[in-house]
Amino acid sequence: MAPARWSALSSSAVLTPESFSQLRYGLFVHYGLYSLLVSGEWVMNRQRIAPDEYRQLADRFTAEHFDADQLCDLAVSAGMRYVVFTTMHHDGFRLYDTELSDFNSVRSACRRDLTAEMVAAARRRGLRIGLYHSLNNWMEQPDGVAALEQADARQVFIERTHQRVEELARRYSPVDIFWYDGWWPFNADGWQSQRMNQTIRNHQPHILFNGRNGLAGDFATPEGHLGAPDPWRSWEACITLNNSWGYHAGDHDWKSPQQVVDMLATVANQRGNLLLNVGPRGDGSIPQPSSDVLMAVGQWLRRCGQCVDNTDCFTVGLQERNGHRSDWSHHGPFTASGNNLYLLLRRWPGRQLVIAGLQARVLRAQMLAEQPCGVKLTQMDDKLTIDHLPELPPDPVCPVLHLECDRPPELYLTGGMRIPRVAHPPYDPCPSDLLRPL
Repeated sequence: MAPARWSALSSSAVLTPESFSQLRYGLFVHYGLYSLLVSGEWVMNRQRIAPDEYRQLADRFTAEHFDADQLCDLAVSAGMRYVVFTTMHHDGFRLYDTELSDFNSVRSACRRDLTAEMVAAARRRGLRIGLYHSLNNWMEQPDGVAALEQADARQVFIERTHQRVEELARRYSPVDIFWYDGWWPFNADGWQSQRMNQTIRNHQPHILFNGRNGLAGDFATPEGHLGAPDPWRSWEACITLNNSWGYHAGDHDWKSPQQVVDMLATVANQRGNLLLNVGPRGDGSIPQPSSDVLMAVGQWLRRCGQCVDNTDCFTVGLQERNGHRSDWSHHGPFTASGNNLYLLLRRWPGRQLVIAGLQARVLRAQMLAEQPCGVKLTQMDDKLTIDHLPELPPDPVCPVLHLECDRPPELYLTGGMRIPRVAHPPYDPCPSDLLRPL
């Protein structure tokens, strides 16, 4: 029986690493003073802007078009199930009310606690909420450089960092995720990360941590690439919609809805999540291309989202650790859930489709979001032929073919025209050139 169509997940139960891995899709929001300078979130560092000069940006930070409700509505329309918001990036400007510094949004021109607004908006919509917070801080002295150079400075720097994270944990309880970043220049021992996590958990016992304070955390967070940890554990790929996290006026390299669907398929067949970033402009408004892509993907998820929801780990030619990505079809990637196999037809085959290597009998075939189209199935050994498909792709973003099988499906192909009856490599008999010694 096919899974239900894409829908929101319950936000009332405690989030665990296992239920986190079922969220599948979330919205990352990078916003701060750096957004005013339209050159990305590292601009203070990359342009060596002096702290006193950078601090003056707070007088221009009106955030007049920052709308937490609009951002969370966009996340819901996009089919996302959680939001992670940058409470403080490496520049040290805090988007919340704090007793520890006057360098914050409440004492800037905007006079607002933007973090409180995001937390409240997410909760009203049943979205899980995560707080991003940098351990690094370029604004205050002693900073990380001084902490490296002098033992006394290090003690002050580390203690102030612990005070910040504890204040966040107290102020915005409960939240679901504490998303560390900016852990330069120390490892877990240097940051005293065990104590840091325990301090937060004293206030929020059920919170989940990523692994960016030097500890493994409750889930892995590869940045800018898609790949599950080995051995597998709960994980999330964080990717930005163009090539910049914070707003960059010169970056127009927007990913297409089809590229986002490909990423969702990749994380789905490795039981991971996609945390997709938008960077609002300095005034808080969302670049229109970001909204357009997210809305298109959200509409696709409502039509075809079952192919990336509640999925199983799935690769082609799985033998020990030699499994290949599941996009070895000429037409697009596969995902699987129970006895259901899905082929995301990124390259439409026309009236006939052939799938080789299928290690299960197909009972029924149907294009998702389509009325029964009377396809004809022919299966001989491991070769499946599907005839009478529509001549043109029936979905503007990515058509999905659903195959209901008699057992959990497997696909196995080798470099030969049939599977050898003796022990054999599934594909490459030699290690990668990149791994060979000179």
